[in-house]
Amino acid sequence: MTVLPAVTVLPAVTVLAAASARLHFVTAVAGVLALLAILRLVRRRQLRAKYALLWLVVGIAFLVLGASPGLLDWAAKRLGVAYAPDLLFLVGTVFLVLVVMHLSWELSRLEDRTKVLAEEVALMRTELRAHTEGTPPKAAEDRRPA
Repeated sequence: MTVLPAVTVLPAVTVLAAASARLHFVTAVAGVLALLAILRLVRRRQLRAKYALLWLVVGIAFLVLGASPGLLDWAAKRLGVAYAPDLLFLVGTVFLVLVVMHLSWELSRLEDRTKVLAEEVALMRTELRAHTEGTPPKAAEDRRPA
């Protein structure tokens, strides 16, 4: 096991100067695997294009972070973050909160649409039943959903 040199950032706070080459390799491989999985889902039409683009960006970010070891340290230094992995956790948390908010919005929209469709189907069934039984359908104002 290789021990990396420690750098003192603040008094009594030390961080490793850089992550190991093995970690960068694993991150790059995870990025490639994520990209392949996303492309496979899109090709099978199991993932819509608007979501695929989002996850392709995530896969590319993993690939870039794995391929360029100093990029996260450079970004953390430019933003004034003392410990580079904290920046990664912050960005990841914000990203996941935004994804959850978007999916909640989509869910609400789809629930409303499902309710309207269910009401329309109920009206059509009523009309079909009335038509097959030979009774005239009710007036339009009597059929409006509550």
